[in-house]
Amino acid sequence: MATTEENTALPATMKAVVLTGVNQPLELRTVPVPQVTPGSVIVKIICTSNDRGIQEAALGHARFTFPRPMIPTARAVGRVAQIGPDTTSLAPGQLVLVEPHVRARDDPDVQILWGMWDGPSAQSKKFARDNWTDACMAEYVRAPLENVYALDEAKLCGRLGHAPEDLVHLATLAILHGGLAAVGLRAGETVLVAPATGYFSGAAVPVALAMGAGAVVAVGRNAAALERLQATFGAERVRTVVTTGDVEADAAAMRKAAGPVDVYMDVSPPAASGSSHMRSGFKALGVGARAVLMGFVPDDIPLSYTEAMFKNLTVKGKYMYEREDMRGLIKMAESGVLKLGRAAGVEIIGRHKLEEYETMLHATSNNGDGSKLILTMM
Repeated sequence: MATTEENTALPATMKAVVLTGVNQPLELRTVPVPQVTPGSVIVKIICTSNDRGIQEAALGHARFTFPRPMIPTARAVGRVAQIGPDTTSLAPGQLVLVEPHVRARDDPDVQILWGMWDGPSAQSKKFARDNWTDACMAEYVRAPLENVYALDEAKLCGRLGHAPEDLVHLATLAILHGGLAAVGLRAGETVLVAPATGYFSGAAVPVALAMGAGAVVAVGRNAAALERLQATFGAERVRTVVTTGDVEADAAAMRKAAGPVDVYMDVSPPAASGSSHMRSGFKALGVGARAVLMGFVPDDIPLSYTEAMFKNLTVKGKYMYEREDMRGLIKMAESGVLKLGRAAGVEIIGRHKLEEYETMLHATSNNGDGSKLILTMM
């Protein structure tokens, strides 16, 4: 067990990108390096994964509120720089993954997306404001112990040949793993992912395959994107359906692709409101099937009461993931079962220094493809 005596001295200040408010430009600032406290560790950031949510928050287009000022983004890979007095398993120098789903230790109903959203309640907003305003778009971060996961560097970077920038995608894949685990995906089952070409939804395909799905039916309007998914993972296990907007015809095509569906995962964005794909997805379910809803659609669920009853369907909402889901995902990656990087069709299309945050923001605002990553490198 490491002790605080192994901590090394850190500089007094660091560079960080700060989001000062809605409709305010992000700023590169020199700020104090955070101090380690009980229940936390200091991580020296190697890289962060960035999506269009940062730009949307800055422009006031996001549906989420956030504490101000805030250092955004909490999907990162780094090395432990300092440990707190109650740290038992992490050690300085260790390669780690940082993820954003923070829950209050004494009330798990108080949840925030650190570096992005201060949660839905007055309690969560106070929790974020008083404790976790500064996330990972900086040289160092003070992170909750529960949100820092050790990575086996010898396996991941040595035997499997991954770079740290390949590993940061685990923080996104965790969302999809959490949903599939919540409905108990079993080996050999057929998974329907509709839509399957979005920033988050596309990541469901490699996760489902790694969990042992017999077939994944990837659904969407973008035929070229679906073809890329199939080319990456193989037509033997990945089938594709291009939607037409005809509910019955699309449902029939989904069933025909790989037989009755056992698990339907929906990660629809708000823009999918009114789309017919969800109704088709429910109609494609077989007897005893399960559906997991992880998107952000304001519509009511388009499911027939009698169909749900006669088919013994289970419909479950799932927000993010549990800690055991994250651990399980990392184990799959360390074993090589979960494909990462180019083997999973993921391409890094931008590596930006912290000082190049404006260029990074412009790039993320134009990127809706989850297989194309834009990183900040420290």
